[in-house]
Amino acid sequence: MSSSTRAITAEQLRLHTIAHDNEIVIRCTGRLTSDVVDVFREEVKRVIPQTRRVVLDFTDLKHLDSSGLGAVVRAYVSAKTSHCELQLVNLNQRVRELLGMTNLLSVFGACGQYMTKMP
Repeated sequence: MSSSTRAITAEQLRLHTIAHDNEIVIRCTGRLTSDVVDVFREEVKRVIPQTRRVVLDFTDLKHLDSSGLGAVVRAYVSAKTSHCELQLVNLNQRVRELLGMTNLLSVFGACGQYMTKMP
């Protein structure tokens, strides 16, 4: 099993990307807000062609605003278009509530536990 790591830090967001043989995990720490969505989008866009599965680990994500939510939805669409599976894992209560309020929880499926798949 080979793996590599890459860390990107913006003012409010830190992305730690770990590549394994069959998946790439992007661990998001901090706040995914309008100030930093471009950094998030670029990293997801960069890794999608490299794998068949991208896991967004939100264990340490403290806040997600509407722009961040839009970036996650765009990541999902980009992955789907590229025949790549996108998973959200370790969602906190606030993120689950935001997905529920926007009726996206049903789109993303039952998620929030480690390695829970999105459709």
